[in-house]
Amino acid sequence: MWVRIRILLLLAKGGRWTMLGALLLVAGLGESQAQPAVYRFQRPAAKRARLPFLLQRNLIVIGATLNGKGPYNFLLDTGISSSLITDPYLGQELNLRTQGRFLVAGAGEERPLEAYQVNDVSVVLANGVQAPQASFLLLSDDVLNLSGYVGMPIHGLLGSDVFRSFVVEIEPEQQQLTFHDPARYKVPRGRRWARLGLDMEGRKAYLTVPVQLSAALSMPAKLVLDTGAGHALSLETTSDPRLTLPAAHLRTQLGRGLNGNINGYLGRVAALQLGRYRIPSLLTSFPDSTDVALRADTPRNGNLGFELLKRFTIIIDYRRNQLLLRPNSTFRDPFEHDMCGFDVLAFGPQYRQYRLLRVEEGSPADQAGLKPGDEITSINLLPVEFFNMSQLSRMLHSQDGRQLLFVVRRPDGELYTATVRLKRQI
Repeated sequence: MWVRIRILLLLAKGGRWTMLGALLLVAGLGESQAQPAVYRFQRPAAKRARLPFLLQRNLIVIGATLNGKGPYNFLLDTGISSSLITDPYLGQELNLRTQGRFLVAGAGEERPLEAYQVNDVSVVLANGVQAPQASFLLLSDDVLNLSGYVGMPIHGLLGSDVFRSFVVEIEPEQQQLTFHDPARYKVPRGRRWARLGLDMEGRKAYLTVPVQLSAALSMPAKLVLDTGAGHALSLETTSDPRLTLPAAHLRTQLGRGLNGNINGYLGRVAALQLGRYRIPSLLTSFPDSTDVALRADTPRNGNLGFELLKRFTIIIDYRRNQLLLRPNSTFRDPFEHDMCGFDVLAFGPQYRQYRLLRVEEGSPADQAGLKPGDEITSINLLPVEFFNMSQLSRMLHSQDGRQLLFVVRRPDGELYTATVRLKRQI
């Protein structure tokens, strides 16, 4: 399910929209790309800084202190123009002074959300990376509930300011970021690196790559580079008449945006070409995109998310308008959707309790008698506290025909046992 972030925040959860990419449409927040870098190294002579991160549900989680307090957890997201504080209690804890009130238009079915501009926030990341005066948008309500989706406390998202300040190298297997000084950075050479051009429009990066929709039809697709989207690829069918649903598709709720539920379809495109690398049978989300397209600030065909990007070592270089990709050991792993058929939310003190939010009609979970509101107590006779959210998600995407034994607690306290056989539907 997408991790549901887009302002448009569309999060994608392994095949369903669940988290993140984000189009931020806020009146009066125009910014020039010529502005000086917001982030910098504390030591002026530093050429680079290495930072650890956690890869949780295809999302990059890094720690940050704000105004000397923390650390707090933020997602690193190329898909948003402005950094966000999604937890309104953080505004109270830090005594942040708001300087403007805006309406944020996001994907979904409900009304726009209120947000407040906050300036002059001191941000310190690991290993000598800082922003003495960063700006954020503070949401009035934590509608995204990223903590419940990711399974750990999440307080917001860091957007384009980071990528405009450094050349950012991401090593998903090592869960390591390297921030390079753009002026002194030497671009790596080697046959395994694919180089793709980036077009900077507003404060976001776009790439145009060939998408093979079927055996007979290919087209160039303009995609948002979106490290904050947990899906592999999303295509908006209203953006081009050639973009139609594949013959095999699955109707589903893709996730939740800032303004409500996002519905659409899951399917596969025949292939996507990233420079020298061809990615076949790519699981793709097709959102009901009329609302998404109307709110897009720049015409595009969709976005490229981290379920695909994590299969590479990634170098994002806004200064030189380029994206470099080198495959890692996960490059040939198959792209799978949730084969169980439920959406789950983590809660409790350690985010190791799990409650079913929605059960897909006709899915294996539905056929086994699982219902919204059920709380999972054990899986395959192991207490559910043994699994974090990423491990649980991998289990639900793991293998066609795999059998899982769930024990759940119903809202009335009754225990119910269900045997679920995973089924690949796309």
